[in-house]
Amino acid sequence: MLGVMDIQVKKVSRSKISETDFNNLPFGKYFTDHMLEVDYADGAWKKPQIRPYQALSFEPSLAALHYGQAIFEGIKAYRNAQGEAFIFRPEDNFRRFNQSADRMEMPAVPEEIFMEGMRRLVEIDKDWIPSKKDYSLYIRPFMFATDQVIGVRPSETYKFIIILSPTGPYYASPMKIYVEEKYTRAAPGGVGFAKNAGNYGASLKASAEAKAKGYDQVLWTDAFEHKWLQEVGTMNVFFLIGNKAVTPSLEEGTILEGVTRDSAITVLRDMGLTVEERRIDIDELIAAYRAGTLKEVFGTGTAATISLIRELRYKDLVMTFDTETWKVSTALKKTLTSIREGLLADTHGWMFRV
Repeated sequence: MLGVMDIQVKKVSRSKISETDFNNLPFGKYFTDHMLEVDYADGAWKKPQIRPYQALSFEPSLAALHYGQAIFEGIKAYRNAQGEAFIFRPEDNFRRFNQSADRMEMPAVPEEIFMEGMRRLVEIDKDWIPSKKDYSLYIRPFMFATDQVIGVRPSETYKFIIILSPTGPYYASPMKIYVEEKYTRAAPGGVGFAKNAGNYGASLKASAEAKAKGYDQVLWTDAFEHKWLQEVGTMNVFFLIGNKAVTPSLEEGTILEGVTRDSAITVLRDMGLTVEERRIDIDELIAAYRAGTLKEVFGTGTAATISLIRELRYKDLVMTFDTETWKVSTALKKTLTSIREGLLADTHGWMFRV
């Protein structure tokens, strides 16, 4: 592991924290004083540095702008009841980051750079972690190609950066979701499982059309029949059918292997529920809704945490739910929040001490 002295640190002369309204923190709008930056060139990663958050300078021929070699992760840091700083399951995000890098033909980031660099950065800017309920410090590691040449080939140089953003809830109230059957997010053999920038850019058209219809996001379906359910634009999805929680399987490689998804599966099983990771189509969901056995629908994600879904629309069928009566998803959210805030024992070893 890199020691603290192995990371070059240059701190700001004056923090901007006093200029930030911590009672009004829209997701991803404000950023802390510092960032981690590391370059890759000549087949090796260079010395990491933490420096003041600032603009980057690059040429118009930057490879990432033309060919989309760019990946990212989303992680969160929290304060526990004693005011100590912890990061939620960063090792899993590190592993997933390098899975994305491999799929996009980019170099793996060494564990010592990713983990120790992140820990040190959060330690320096730990005063930015909000203490307010459902608030957190969002951690955004990302990497992009930096060759300054136009040509369809993997870049030979890259930049890895981590920035931090204090934030409130991503979705403040239960969501309305439109089941997408025109556009396609991912297909087997594609990059659906990778957290690459192109996946999100390609999703914007469908999301904009859903919002024009009064919906918050889309629930993606498969590329061939547009009936097998995949994930919501910003999160994985769960359906409580009878006494079982069902979530789409990862086997086809078309959805993200969500860290919050995995955490939800673990906690739901701890609660005594049966969890099935399998293929599920819209017809099964409609049949369960009409039979009265579709009890709850919710999404899971780092940004979204546990987000209740109060309405699902497929074609002309609008499925509505009374989220005020739900018990399973609200208990799940409370349990995960309590673990993150140090109010419940971390029996699964999820909290990484800063």
